[in-house]
Amino acid sequence: MAGKKNQKLPIKDRGRQNHGSNGSRRKPRKTAIKAQKPLWRKAVYGLMIVGVWGFMLGLIGLGYLAHDLPDLENLAAPGVNDNAVIVKAANGSTLVRSGPIYGDWISFEETPDALVRAFVSVEDRYFFEHPGFDIKGLARALVTNVRAGGVRAGGSTITQQLAKNLFLSNKRNVTRKAQELLLAFWLEQKFTKEQILSLYLNRVYFGGGAYGIDAAAQKYFGHSAKDLSISESAMIAGLVQSPSRLAPHINPEGAWKRAKIVLGAMAENGALTPEAAAKLKNQPPTIQVDKVGNNVRYFTDWVLQQLDRLTPGAMRQSLVVYTTLDPGIQRAAALALERGLATEGETRNIQQGAILALDHDGAIRAMVGGRNYLRSQYNRTTQAKRQPGSAFKLFSYLAALEKGVKPDDTYVDRKITIDGWSPKNYTGRFSGRMTAEDAFARSINTIAVQISEEAGRESVAAMAKRLGITSRVDPLASLPLGTEEVTMLELSGAYASIANGGFSARGYGILEVTTLSGEVLYRRTAERPIPVLAYPVVKDMSHMLTSVIEYGSGKNAKLDRPAAGKSGTSQDSRDAVFTGFTSDITATVWLGNDDGSPMKGVTGGSIPARIWRDFMIEAHAGQQVRPLLADAGLYGAFSADDVKKVIDQRRTEEKKKKSLLQRLFGGEN
Repeated sequence: MAGKKNQKLPIKDRGRQNHGSNGSRRKPRKTAIKAQKPLWRKAVYGLMIVGVWGFMLGLIGLGYLAHDLPDLENLAAPGVNDNAVIVKAANGSTLVRSGPIYGDWISFEETPDALVRAFVSVEDRYFFEHPGFDIKGLARALVTNVRAGGVRAGGSTITQQLAKNLFLSNKRNVTRKAQELLLAFWLEQKFTKEQILSLYLNRVYFGGGAYGIDAAAQKYFGHSAKDLSISESAMIAGLVQSPSRLAPHINPEGAWKRAKIVLGAMAENGALTPEAAAKLKNQPPTIQVDKVGNNVRYFTDWVLQQLDRLTPGAMRQSLVVYTTLDPGIQRAAALALERGLATEGETRNIQQGAILALDHDGAIRAMVGGRNYLRSQYNRTTQAKRQPGSAFKLFSYLAALEKGVKPDDTYVDRKITIDGWSPKNYTGRFSGRMTAEDAFARSINTIAVQISEEAGRESVAAMAKRLGITSRVDPLASLPLGTEEVTMLELSGAYASIANGGFSARGYGILEVTTLSGEVLYRRTAERPIPVLAYPVVKDMSHMLTSVIEYGSGKNAKLDRPAAGKSGTSQDSRDAVFTGFTSDITATVWLGNDDGSPMKGVTGGSIPARIWRDFMIEAHAGQQVRPLLADAGLYGAFSADDVKKVIDQRRTEEKKKKSLLQRLFGGEN
């Protein structure tokens, strides 16, 4: 048949054909040759195998993730940083939190529509349409990464960002991106779009330690996220791109520039009309820059530094620290300092100032360590050692009173010379004979030195140490003029010892430290205070300090209630101090420059005294007027003999401790 004539056998049978039955010799058998597949086909085939296995493993992983994914209720409760520290004020309010800051949970129904539109417009315009990932966005990211030669863009949707924030690290690689896509897909199956957006908005980071829209709204605008305006919403939405760099309290210009981009995106997306967007671009929101609130960080920093000593090892867990600070008094101090320096600071070359206020037992009620914490974290109440000037005369007069000098004893204001040195008065003149009380009130230097020499320099230095001065105090002839440097905390505690009737008043700020669950790790015990001065000495000194304000160098500090205090000015007006007390509060005001440059004509009795008065008026608002030393009898009035016994006992204990250290370690300690 013609159809079979040209039919070819399969390759494997071709070598078996006969050439007849006549027994003629067969041709040699040819080796079969297999057809070779092209290399690209092998590559495609291999990729298909890998893809199938990858898909199967992905399904397994997705199933595992699906099984292990938390419920919405659990995701809605923000976690607490393992090392968070919450610092509480005396009234229970939170002063600062070290670690993440979360606001109230804002549901989707409570979220302003403008905020939703702002986020969708700038972060994920197809959010309500895609299944968790945006193919176009991924393609754009792929092109960017190929051009960059590495992973630079992710093309992440809001759902992918949420998946990353909830479950993944910040690493940028293919594996993490695959995990992100799988999780995003599953989140879209598990939750509604509204639930996903709420989870995202309540957890995303906005800079300044603020997590979630409510924490950001409270921090930057001073109100709830429920009340965000359109321009505020645009600024909040713009922060997600670079929260640390764009945080409005640090970079308001950058934050507003980004917000205007968000407003433009809202117009392009139909969330705003072009006219409305253009108008809003000229109406930046008011950013809350709370200088007073920031200044509380001087206190909280000081407190946090003490935790390792009070609760060794506890910093590895989250803590709550209960403190003595009064927010109202703190605010009064910060405002008084700011107002005082705003009026005359520039003309008098005053660059810095500080205020410290404490109860008469040493509990810190206000601590403003500088004009602006954001610009300088250096705490001038606890870290800076400055010359207190005539405020140090307190110790000379106390030493003299303890040795029998009376306020009405008379001295002569005249030129004196001690070891080749002649002290001068601030006025440059001498006033002749006057009482010790008048000399103290008018801050006469020559008489202060005479009294110091009469009492004995060693006694003056010992008195300063007894009342809480821990800085080095050498028994110099110039000691009563405040040439030795001390901290405001030391000086304030010493004056509080007069205010409380003669008891030690070392400054403290921590009342209790607990874990988040309430386990008490430290609690300050209410011990009986240590007497350091006999009551008759305290009474005379308090009377002399009252004279300073009544008719002396501290007249600018006069209040509508009994008050006592002392001014101090160092050489060339490099430091100006006023420190004093009422029946309720002891406070110190310092003005000066960190570089030690002179101020222009500033004395402790001028601007510092006025700031002290303004602060005290505000701090005592609504409080009953009481006489000085009103609380002096709470722990009993001690005589000179009683105080001497206590002092001798403490000296004996110190000698024993020193002897023990020498035996243990050898040498001097």
